Amino acid sequence: MKLQVALCVACLLLTGSAQDRATFQRGNDQRGRCQYTFTVSSPREASCPLSGGGPEMEALKARLTLLEAHVSRLVGEGPGAGPRDAHAQAELERARLQREKEQLDGTVQDLQARLVDMKQEVERLRAQPCPAAFPQSAALQDGGRRAASDSAWSLGSPGYQELKAEVTQLPASQLTQEGTEDDTGCGELVSVSEPVSHRKADNIAGKYGVWMQDPEAPPGGPYGPQMVWRIDTIGTDVRQLFGYEDMNQFSRGFPTKVLLLPDPMESTGAVLYHGSFYYQRRLSRTLVRYDLATESVAARRELPHAGFHGQYPYSWGGYTDIDLAVDEQGLWVIYSSNKAKGNIVVSQLDPKSLEVRKSWETSVRKAAVANAFMTCGRLYTLASYTAPNTTINYSYDTATGQAKAIAVPFQNRYGYNSMVDYNPSHRKLYAWDNFHMISYGVRLGKLDAK
Repeated sequence: MKLQVALCVACLLLTGSAQDRATFQRGNDQRGRCQYTFTVSSPREASCPLSGGGPEMEALKARLTLLEAHVSRLVGEGPGAGPRDAHAQAELERARLQREKEQLDGTVQDLQARLVDMKQEVERLRAQPCPAAFPQSAALQDGGRRAASDSAWSLGSPGYQELKAEVTQLPASQLTQEGTEDDTGCGELVSVSEPVSHRKADNIAGKYGVWMQDPEAPPGGPYGPQMVWRIDTIGTDVRQLFGYEDMNQFSRGFPTKVLLLPDPMESTGAVLYHGSFYYQRRLSRTLVRYDLATESVAARRELPHAGFHGQYPYSWGGYTDIDLAVDEQGLWVIYSSNKAKGNIVVSQLDPKSLEVRKSWETSVRKAAVANAFMTCGRLYTLASYTAPNTTINYSYDTATGQAKAIAVPFQNRYGYNSMVDYNPSHRKLYAWDNFHMISYGVRLGKLDAK
C-alpha cells in the first residue's frame, strides 16, 4: 500500500515541469520478479560519464578475456599448455630411452662376461690330457658298425665333441677299400679335399650366409645350371637373394639379378633345387618354396613339431634349428623336436608341396654337432665349426637305418664355418666360413665288405 502511495506522489511531483522528460516502465527482471523503472532526463547534464560501461565495453571485456586465455595457453599456464607440455613429454621420453639404453648396456656386458667364461672353459678343456682310450676307436675296430646309440657317443658336452674331433683324425682308408671309389654313382663318403676360396664378403652382413648352385636347373628356365646364388643372413629382415651369371662373375662380385623374398629368412639352412629356392620363414617352423621363374611363392607348409628359433640349433647357434639339404635322392630337411628330445631327425620332402614323405630319428644330439648335410641318402655331421682340422664324425644311412661313428678329415680354414651343403651335380660341398665362400671336393666309395 505504501508503495502505491509513493508512486502516486512521485507522479504528482513529476507532472509539472518534468512531465515531458519522465518515462515509466514495468517488466520482469532476470529472476522473473516484477520491476518498475522510472527514467528522468537530467535538466543540467548533457551526457553522463561512463561508470559501469555499456554493451561496447562488455564486448571489449569479452574479447580481452579470450585473448588472455590464448596467451595463457601459449605460455603453458593453462590446461592446454603447448610448448611447455611438449617439452616435458620429450624429457620423459628421453629419460625412458636412457633407462632402456642402460638396461641394454647391462645385458651386453653380461653376455660379454659369459663369453669370456666360456672361452676360459674351452682353454681349460684344451689344456687337459686326452683320454687314454678314446671310445670312438672301439667303434672303428669292429668295422665301424656300432650304432650311434652306443653310450660312448653321448659322453661330454658339445664343446667336448669339438675337442674330440681334433684328436681323432684317422685315415679315411680305414673305412673303405682302396680303389672302390665310384665317381658316377652313390657310395660312402671317402674323403673331402682342401677348401677352395671363391669370394670374401665385403661387409659385416656377410659373416654368415648361404651360397649355392641349382643341381637340377630346369631346362628352358630363365636361369641355367651355371648361375650362382648368394644370400647374406646377418640381420632381422633377410630378403635379398643375389644371382650371378657364373662362377667368374660371382668371384668378382657382379650380380646380374637381385630378388626380394616375400618372407624374411631364418639362418643358413636354405637350398636351391629344380628352379626353386627353399628356405625357413623367420620366427616360425614354416618352410617356403619360392619359384625363381615366376618370382613368387609356390608353396608354404609347416614342418610338424620342428623346433625353431633357438630350440634345437647346431652347436654354433645362429638359429640353425631347421636345415634344408639336397642330394642325389631329392630334397631333405634336418631338424629336431620335443619328441626326439633334441636328437637329429631327417625327413624327406616332396619338392613341390613340401609335404613330409618319410622321417628317420637318429641317436645323435643336434646341439653336439657343428653342421650336417646329406649325400646319397646318408646323413653326415661335422664335429666342429672352429677347429682348423676337424672331422666328419657320424653317418646315418636312411636306406638301412644304420648309424656309425666315422672320422673323415675336414678343414675349417677361416675359423667359423656356419654353412655346409652338398651339391650332387658338381659333387662338392659348398660352405660359408667366416665371410669366405668356399667349396670342397668329395670322393665317394663303397662300404668295406669285410
